[in-house]
Amino acid sequence: MELDAAKVIGAGLAVIGVIGSGVGIGSIFAAFITAVGRNPSARGEVFTMTMLGFALVEAIALYALVIALVILFG
Repeated sequence: MELDAAKVIGAGLAVIGVIGSGVGIGSIFAAFITAVGRNPSARGEVFTMTMLGFALVEAIALYALVIALVILFG
C-alpha cells in the first residue's frame, strides 16, 4: 500500500468521530425542545446548559477534523 493511500484511509477513519458529534447535537436539541415544552418558564436556564453542551460536542467534531487534516497534510 502506498503512503498516500494510507493517509487517505487514515483521514477517513479519523472523520468517523463527526458521526457521533452529529448524533450528540441532535440528542441535545431534542432534549432542549422537550424540556421547554414541559416547562416554558425554565427556558433561560435550560438554554444556557444546552449551548454549553452544544459547544462541547461540537469541539469533538473539530478535533476529528483537525486530526484528519494533520494525517492528510502532515
